[in-house]
Amino acid sequence: MTNRRPILARLLLTGAIACATLSISVAARAQEKGTLHPKPLPPLAHPDDPALPAKQLFGRKLRPSAQPPQAIGFYAKGCLAGGAELPVNGPTWQVMRLSRNRNWAHPEMVALVEKLSAKAHRAAGWPGLLIGDMAQPRGGPMITGHASHQIGLDADIWLTPMPNRMLSRNEREEMSAVDMVRADRLDIDPRVWTPRHLEVIRAAALEPRVERIFVNAAIKKALCREARGDRSWLAKVRPMYGHNYHFHVRITCPAGNHGCTPQAPPQHREGCAASDLAYWFSDAVLHPKPRPKPPKPPHQITLSELPPACRQVLKAP
Repeated sequence: MTNRRPILARLLLTGAIACATLSISVAARAQEKGTLHPKPLPPLAHPDDPALPAKQLFGRKLRPSAQPPQAIGFYAKGCLAGGAELPVNGPTWQVMRLSRNRNWAHPEMVALVEKLSAKAHRAAGWPGLLIGDMAQPRGGPMITGHASHQIGLDADIWLTPMPNRMLSRNEREEMSAVDMVRADRLDIDPRVWTPRHLEVIRAAALEPRVERIFVNAAIKKALCREARGDRSWLAKVRPMYGHNYHFHVRITCPAGNHGCTPQAPPQHREGCAASDLAYWFSDAVLHPKPRPKPPKPPHQITLSELPPACRQVLKAP
């Protein structure tokens, strides 16, 4: 029988290189500047083409569908009916990159963000949250950026605290979040990371509806090292490529929302052992070697691959 271990090792290494390379480009896109004068996308020549990527259809919808709120499908393969808009300004939050028009979500996600912003302000002394991408008005795949954020149950929250003033429109498009990770990517940068960052992430993780929080592995490492008392919330915090400027909050499917596909619940373990983090600090991930051949373009999800209800979401007024 052929020894498959060397083959498996090569496959894992290739995957690590590809994912690490992808993470760099995704992190860069997350901090791309916006524009004060966003231009509408041109009309599609063949909108009914079955091979047309679904992102081209959903990316052209500027308003939510006039339907009851429903998260449809899976976080990375679905859409959003009856989306709600997070106001661009609140007592303890401000929305960034307004030109992207991604401050939409399921009403329960909007309520969670508003609640968390007040909780972080109260419990951690955080001035307020700067909110990055949530979802498009009707969810679905995005033309740029995320693979998830499709059903209105995800939100990116900057790790930069909100200034104690109203940001201008230009600042919301031009300002960059602060990188919390050290240059060697092995730990947080102590010049910018503070105990209050831990308290903000902890406040989010303790929310019952929050199922997962994605952070850079160096941030997970710092949380594991610095958390005191009840550490059960660490089980929800998962290392993920990128996420050195923001943390990603994901909530569970709304009760009674049968069209929403849930994720497997996280294991009830901290995920702080050396073996839990070893992959993320491996040389293949931190220093990926150039690939001998350019990678194939990723598959573009078409409308037929999404839940059937997403077609009605697009057609709805």
